[in-house]
Amino acid sequence: MPGFGSAHCCFSTSFFVHGLHCYGVHGRSFYCGQGGNKLYTNFWETIRLLLCTLGRFVYAAAGMEIIIKGKQASRSEAPVLVCAPHSTFIDGGIVYITGLPTCIVRRESGNDSYIGKLINFSQPIYVWRDDPDSRHNTIKEIIKRAKSDLDWPQILIFPEGTCTNRSCLITFKPGAFYPGVPVQPVCIRYPNKLDTVTWTWEGPSALKLLWLTLTQVHSYCEIEFLPVYRPNEEEKRDPKLYANNVRRVMAKALGVPTVDYTYDDCRLMARAKEMNLPCASSIAEIRKIRQRLQLIDAHIEEKIINSQLICKDCSRVTLTEFSNYLNVFPSDPLVMQLFKLYDKNASGVIDFREYLLGTVVTSKERSLLEIIQLGFKIYDSSGVGKISLHEFVTILNHTLAVTSEQSEFIFKQIVPDNAIYITFDNFVSFAKECPEFSNIFVTCNSSKNCQKNGNVHENNCVKKNE
Repeated sequence: MPGFGSAHCCFSTSFFVHGLHCYGVHGRSFYCGQGGNKLYTNFWETIRLLLCTLGRFVYAAAGMEIIIKGKQASRSEAPVLVCAPHSTFIDGGIVYITGLPTCIVRRESGNDSYIGKLINFSQPIYVWRDDPDSRHNTIKEIIKRAKSDLDWPQILIFPEGTCTNRSCLITFKPGAFYPGVPVQPVCIRYPNKLDTVTWTWEGPSALKLLWLTLTQVHSYCEIEFLPVYRPNEEEKRDPKLYANNVRRVMAKALGVPTVDYTYDDCRLMARAKEMNLPCASSIAEIRKIRQRLQLIDAHIEEKIINSQLICKDCSRVTLTEFSNYLNVFPSDPLVMQLFKLYDKNASGVIDFREYLLGTVVTSKERSLLEIIQLGFKIYDSSGVGKISLHEFVTILNHTLAVTSEQSEFIFKQIVPDNAIYITFDNFVSFAKECPEFSNIFVTCNSSKNCQKNGNVHENNCVKKNE
């Protein structure tokens, strides 16, 4: 099988490269001081070139042929390399092609016992995605290095900020464009018959993709260096304009459209997908429409929930009723567009509870317990805090992605005496006794850190799947 020979050669070589990374990092740190935050000397430049050669050999040993088009500009011509689309962890191989440039990476990546050594050797700029000050500090460091007269490595940035499936270019973050210096766009393609590399939030795991790639006899990665893009005065003053114009050039070269989704939009959709929210794939579009209708600033949906609005039948709300609840005009094209996103069967009615749940739980960071509590309030048709079996199943399905079978079993565990209603307090008391539900009592900034694919794991409290 092709994968075994490729894997053996690849891993053997990569362990040697790893050792050289460690030597380079610790040696440079000893020479330059803790952290090695100094410029390369001639000796470390030799180590860098050796690492690049060996790194490319690792990819070749794994059956990945890297095809280079165009010519990389020097740092004096383009201090910043802008790479897109970003679709896989395999994109990291571009650092060996471009001479180990400085990268913008998450702090936790630098702590990795293996890849962290390579990252640290390249003198990266670290970013903490959940730290509000990190973005400002990162931009300052990018500007400092890009405009420095010292011989820093080029800065390599994936401006999309997240992985996509290469079918389009999402909104570029402006960080690479704040210095207002020339940049070189770099396009990445994987022209293979079988796609074994795309790593997105709804696709296979990284380990599975790596194995599938190794089992291919031959794979291709194409890296194209486009001409250096030199900003005009208006672009220098407006990083977002600069970013959009560069994105347009790269999209044309790639033959793909541009889509106005940002990293935050993708993160929002990933969170909605994990929770199994209704219309999860459209949640970013829904948020943009609500913003334009000024519903977000007015907190309309939260006010509706807190007012304990009683619909005649919240599961079947017409466009007119929907507009009345939100205090908007039914003839407004944006209102009609918003309604249609939830009117899956073009029946002229929507489940208003699905709309409320999807909008309020993604409006700001909440713990899973707070989200479940909101679900109880939204689906409480009795108006007195009592939830039926059907309502309970829907709540767990759209907050924890628990199956109907498991939810019914949990309901019966909570009310073994054949009661037909439960309260939120009943659920909390039960959940505190079940290790599977311990994650809902954790306050965190990302649902991904609070739950694992929305699954409630099995033990005595939750029915095992047959």
